[in-house]
Amino acid sequence: MTNELIITEKPSAAHRIAESLADSKVETKKSNGVTYYTIKRGKKNITIVSAVGHLFTVAEKKKSFKYPSFDLEWKPVYEANKEAGYAKKYAELIKQEALKAKSFVVACDYDIEGEVIGLNVVRFLCKQKDAARMKFSTLTKPDLVEAYENASKTIDWGQAKAGETRHFLDWMYGINLSRALTLAIRKNNAYRTMSSGRVQGPALETLEQREREIQKFKSKKYWEVHITGKVNKGEVEAWHEKDKFWDEKEADNVLKKVKSHEGKVTKALKTQTEQQPPNPFDLTTLQTEAYSVLGITPIRTLEYAQDLYSRGHISYPRTSSQQLPDKISYRKIIENLAKQPSLSKQGKLLLEKKSLKPNNGKKTDPAHPAIYPTGNDPKGISGQGARLYDLIVKRFFSTFGDNAVRETMTVHIGVNSENFIAKGTRTVVKGWHVLYEPYIKLKDEELPEIKENEDVKIKKITKDEKETQPPKRYTEASIIKELESRNLGTKATRAQIIENLYDREYIKGKSIEVTKLGIKTIETLEEFCPEIIDEELTKSFEEDMDNISEKNTTPEKVLEKAKVELTKTLAHFKQNETKIGEKLAAAFMETEKIKNYIGKCPICKKGDLQIRYSRQYKSKFIACDKYPDCKTTFSMPKAEIKATDEVCKVCTYPIIEVKTGKIPKKLCINKDCKSKMPEGAAEKKEEKEILKHIVEEVCPKCKEGTLVVRKSVYGHFLACNKFPKCRYTQPIKEGPLKEDFKK
Repeated sequence: MTNELIITEKPSAAHRIAESLADSKVETKKSNGVTYYTIKRGKKNITIVSAVGHLFTVAEKKKSFKYPSFDLEWKPVYEANKEAGYAKKYAELIKQEALKAKSFVVACDYDIEGEVIGLNVVRFLCKQKDAARMKFSTLTKPDLVEAYENASKTIDWGQAKAGETRHFLDWMYGINLSRALTLAIRKNNAYRTMSSGRVQGPALETLEQREREIQKFKSKKYWEVHITGKVNKGEVEAWHEKDKFWDEKEADNVLKKVKSHEGKVTKALKTQTEQQPPNPFDLTTLQTEAYSVLGITPIRTLEYAQDLYSRGHISYPRTSSQQLPDKISYRKIIENLAKQPSLSKQGKLLLEKKSLKPNNGKKTDPAHPAIYPTGNDPKGISGQGARLYDLIVKRFFSTFGDNAVRETMTVHIGVNSENFIAKGTRTVVKGWHVLYEPYIKLKDEELPEIKENEDVKIKKITKDEKETQPPKRYTEASIIKELESRNLGTKATRAQIIENLYDREYIKGKSIEVTKLGIKTIETLEEFCPEIIDEELTKSFEEDMDNISEKNTTPEKVLEKAKVELTKTLAHFKQNETKIGEKLAAAFMETEKIKNYIGKCPICKKGDLQIRYSRQYKSKFIACDKYPDCKTTFSMPKAEIKATDEVCKVCTYPIIEVKTGKIPKKLCINKDCKSKMPEGAAEKKEEKEILKHIVEEVCPKCKEGTLVVRKSVYGHFLACNKFPKCRYTQPIKEGPLKEDFKK
């Protein structure tokens, strides 16, 4: 029997592949705490190991903080990043098992990243030039068996080279541009890590352009005139056909003209439109829909979808396709889904259909179909993951549904030769809507039954003053859709790029607002080094990646092009480094001042309280900005701290928000505030004695120190007086008594 090594991307995939391919029992083994599997299949002994994601990363051959830097290589991720030490155990296991193997199979996710992971494992750990390749879209037994039996003889070299080039390209742009920005700002005494990148810069510019439109927008007043009338035992509200009156006098003239007159229905038209079922989900539409109906951010949607895929409940989520191929057994999947109680009703409705044909969209993906459920029972899934699964299933169901029919009634009402229009739309045939509930967002606005020439008794005439509204800000979902339309980034990276912009404080809020720092960064780069945010250059590199995949160009040509462009860009940057640094430093300091403002100083009444950072104690505190004239300070817990607009009702000191877990807590910054005393303490002699350290108890932890009362932003508590040697603490019980303590 021959020995074969199968390499997967994640431990969960290794387990599923082992169970799917084994002729008999799966043998689970461990090496240095890492689990792997051995099975028998036909005449082969097969070992299945996991690469636990990327085991190698792009890094400089010689570490420095200079730019430009192009001397790069692949390094083990555990050598480049101390936090990735766990990866070493997986790498050593693969090396160990590779020595025993005669043949090798890559079974990582079939996409660019999976191909790069497999390539690096094969050449650096297995010391092989190539390997067979399993290609699958679900982690179900039938798909995995088919993928193994029909594995290609080589890895997908086009995809592997494109992926490797992308890694080098992103490192070259990301690190060099970030270093240039960071060094420029630090030369102006602003110690801030700045970042940009091949896609991040253009993405921020896209957001900043919208912010600029909003800030430049000047609202304009307009007026609307509408009537409320009674007709045929019902009420109808109709708006003047002109819609917006830009001249108030014109609106007033209409009011005068229709006043004291009755109306008559001049037209009553009904039109019906058929509404096709939605297309199957690709990743972008899943992310936008999940954000819209479930409130799940795009990056979390991808995380939950990846988990559902790893558990075998849905197909591979990182896809651009909106098409479900005929080879998928739709009826069998729906039969299995119908066995789940929450999906039984919709599933049975579909199974009554003679044929099942999805309403496929236009977008395709050469590697994977649209996202669909596998039919496996999703046991153990709860919370947001369960809600996302339900959305994916209902979308899958709805693509097989019948057209829905919506009916719109348009009524024209004449009042003394002025024309008013009322519209109402309702669903007359639900069709696919019943399969997509509760995610349908359509509202029915019905009008009463109205016929031509009917009289309308006018009950009310209204003139509304309104203003034009600025363009809407992007959301996390809509900006991802926008980046896709501009061919910026990839389906798998766009959500992370937006997350990076949040982390760098270039943007904030759910309705994305570009911060002062973000605006100034783009303005400065536009003025002194616009190449950094050149959208067209980024697009051209995306086309280059596709050409590498299709073997129309080589990685060497693309990387050489990048070096030439980046060298020119960074030389231009260097010429303007001082001016760029000055502007960015000023924006950063202003941003920090706004972000760190807590409130007015309650002691000197003149200064502002600001969050400061102590390098000596490696902790944050609050201090008056009038130091040294005012030396007011407040110690803070080691947690995420945010200012609020509130003040304490007891002492009038500012209230802050402290987040140590999932739920933030609001606290008064004054540790001596009476609201923080144990209940009833102010009236008890014993409590006063405790606070004066008259009563003591031996520390139950170290047995050396004694417990004394300490004060913090959280209130009073007991702590060992041997701190920091002993860090024992305990809360003060409500209404403590002297006899509770030992002298």
